[in-house]
Amino acid sequence: MRRFSAWLHARWYAPRFSPALLLFLPLSALFATLVFLRRLCYRLGLLRTTSLPVPVVVVGNITVGGAGKTPLVLALASALRDAGWHPGIVSRGYGGRHAQKGSAPRPVLPDADPLETGDEPLLLARKSGLPVWIGRNRALTGAALLAAHPETDLLLCDDGLQHYRLQRDVEIAVFDARGFGNGWVLPVGPLREPLSRLTHVDFLITHGSPELPKVAHKRPHFGMRLEAGECYRLAEPSEQRPLAHFRGQTFHAVAGIGHPGRFFATLDEAALTYLPHPFPDHHPYTEQDLAFSDGAFILMTEKDSVKCLHFNLPHAWVVPVTAQIPAAFVAHVLARIEATKKRPEKTS
Repeated sequence: MRRFSAWLHARWYAPRFSPALLLFLPLSALFATLVFLRRLCYRLGLLRTTSLPVPVVVVGNITVGGAGKTPLVLALASALRDAGWHPGIVSRGYGGRHAQKGSAPRPVLPDADPLETGDEPLLLARKSGLPVWIGRNRALTGAALLAAHPETDLLLCDDGLQHYRLQRDVEIAVFDARGFGNGWVLPVGPLREPLSRLTHVDFLITHGSPELPKVAHKRPHFGMRLEAGECYRLAEPSEQRPLAHFRGQTFHAVAGIGHPGRFFATLDEAALTYLPHPFPDHHPYTEQDLAFSDGAFILMTEKDSVKCLHFNLPHAWVVPVTAQIPAAFVAHVLARIEATKKRPEKTS
């Protein structure tokens, strides 16, 4: 399955359309039909939606795999907090046992088990300092978060653009350098929904200068930058080094994210020499996965690191990434949020 997934991804983003993908055309047509009918049922009110008493901002994408949503959520949460809001964060918890079981909403504490909660929610809880809750039904999860944290006056959804059960006030679609691939829906292409879906989102955020289709230019779009910060030792986070510290030596680079190439490109930009080890997104690491016989340094993403904290890896280092977002984008989001008139009245 892992080899097939890699084969499929390579052809989705190849410079030329691969004729082999035509084998999946009937499945793609069926998928597109089901997506259309599902969205139509929600628009006609045949499927129930839930409105929450605070503004809801969804950060997602219409392609499969990671596109930088989690760093954007963290940056946006910080900006909204600076503007006087008290955000909470809702996530499905992909990759964790909780999501697989479809259990009731639950909070994610900074010391939670990543195999239970998923890596991204745990990273959000640790880095944001905000309430983070996970659950299959994001409407119920958001309501549970609000009940547990009544000071929360805004919800950020990490992913969930296709979770129409939860009504939203702002939709933000994120795209990385890969753009939209060959422009086809699954499984012929990487799209969860047709490109026409972009005419309904509020904002587009891009990084890595992807080539956008004409339909995307009809919506306000902004660029963001993902910047690598000071690396820190996995076993002792207070010990930090700049990326340049690892220049001139060969080490192992580990990335189990939606687009491992983005992490490797960061190392390339720093002129580092490494052996790449891409893993599937949300990979449940074992210590054996990282038991490289040469004893060289290991550099890994921060998302991967939360699943490796209890491993005996004294030579492993973490490369944190921060999203830099334009002030104009934050201003537009704030204006859209204020227009919802959902902000609770402050009581003395």
